[in-house]
Amino acid sequence: GVKDYRLTYYTPEYKTKDTDILAAFRMTPQPGVPAEEAGAAVAAESSTGTWTTVWTDGLTSLDRYKGRCYDIEPVAGEENQYIAYVAYPLDLFEEGSVTNLFTSIVGNVFGFKALRALRLEDLRIPPAYSKTFMGPPHGIQVERDKLNKYGRPLLGCTIKPKLGLSAKNYGRAVYECLRGGLDFTKDDENVNSQPFMRWRDRFLFVAEAPFKSQAETGEIKGHYLNAT
Repeated sequence: GVKDYRLTYYTPEYKTKDTDILAAFRMTPQPGVPAEEAGAAVAAESSTGTWTTVWTDGLTSLDRYKGRCYDIEPVAGEENQYIAYVAYPLDLFEEGSVTNLFTSIVGNVFGFKALRALRLEDLRIPPAYSKTFMGPPHGIQVERDKLNKYGRPLLGCTIKPKLGLSAKNYGRAVYECLRGGLDFTKDDENVNSQPFMRWRDRFLFVAEAPFKSQAETGEIKGHYLNAT
């Protein structure tokens, strides 16, 4: 049958660890739903829980992997609004994956029927997790080495309009910018592989621009393509 989430996921006695990912949710429970049950539901649905007990719970350690609602505070001046504080063990998340982190914490829990409203207010990401993000493979010094530019700021721009240009016209804009004196150009984060400009077409037209402008100016040029 249906089991109250607070029996497993509301743990006010829990002491948070330095390695826990901590989230603060502003929530409005549905009428008749206690704040403790709503907070526990948030912790459960964003970690290991479901609406009933399943036999496969016995095949793992819920105490190790479950999210925990460890504190609830009423929001001053607001009726039936609370801040639910939830702690997640580090092992719940893939290392170096923003996508996996936010799929869990801000995923289907926001459609949970026990809540009228839910908003993520704050998130503490410990160094133990942030250090799993490798970051760029190299820094500014390698960029300077590649461009052979030293002793001054590098000058670049994003191509505008960022959306709507054909691949050919986009490549032309890159060339004009580089030929006019810029060290590099870059794709806007909105530019991916849309119908008006597929990624492969953009690559083919843009790849020509740095080499052509290099031949005409005698300077090394670059363009940063969005590959995400």
